[in-house]
Amino acid sequence: MLEKFSKWKASFSTNEPIDSKSVTEIPKHVAIIMDGNGRWAKQKGLPRIAGHREGMKVINKIVRQANNLGVEILTLYAFSTENWKRPKTEVDYLMKLPERFLGIELPKLIEQNVKVRLMGSLENLPEHTLLAVQKAVHETRNNTGLVLNFALNYGSRFEILEAMKAIAQQVQSGQLKEQDINEELLNKYLMTSDLRDPDLLIRTSGEIRLSNFMLWQLAYSEFWFTDVLWPDFNEEHFADAIAVYQKRARRYGGI
Repeated sequence: MLEKFSKWKASFSTNEPIDSKSVTEIPKHVAIIMDGNGRWAKQKGLPRIAGHREGMKVINKIVRQANNLGVEILTLYAFSTENWKRPKTEVDYLMKLPERFLGIELPKLIEQNVKVRLMGSLENLPEHTLLAVQKAVHETRNNTGLVLNFALNYGSRFEILEAMKAIAQQVQSGQLKEQDINEELLNKYLMTSDLRDPDLLIRTSGEIRLSNFMLWQLAYSEFWFTDVLWPDFNEEHFADAIAVYQKRARRYGGI
């Protein structure tokens, strides 16, 4: 059983380079579950926050490469609704990271024509975190390049439930009829209503699960898993993921 699992997992990795001629096959929307910061720190005998600090440095490299390759949307799972269960010291540090990252990188993002976007519940976010992200969203609102979508205090089940509640209220008030409810309508009530669904999902650190991330939107996405911990993830690994994507046949249930 273990041998079968290892072979299956290995099928998600490749060292083959991106085909530069296959520009049309570059995924338009890439979503990343940035996992492994804590384990990276533990392996080096460092506190967990050191892993988060190092992981923050990786973001700018991947944003720049995604932008250069022609990726249109990059969604990063920065903090989940479940992450509040972590020790308070770690949560407090994680809530400072958007301010630190954007304080350093915002001018570069503006220069690269990147548009910052936020996806998640604003509830419980510290004011300093919220202000930092809102400032970035405001100052990049007119940019026309890569959309950098931060999933912050985000949980897919929460998102879907909130959408269902909103639709139920519309039905109850008579603004919608039951027969009006379809996939297209539900999409309009999700936090990604103005975005296309991800074409490719990347998850680092060897974990093979979605962890309550974009459960609706990832229905037909291609998945790519790697054992590499997020602080060690680099442009070459990102290129590997794109190369695998280019070899996939996306049939959407057809032949």
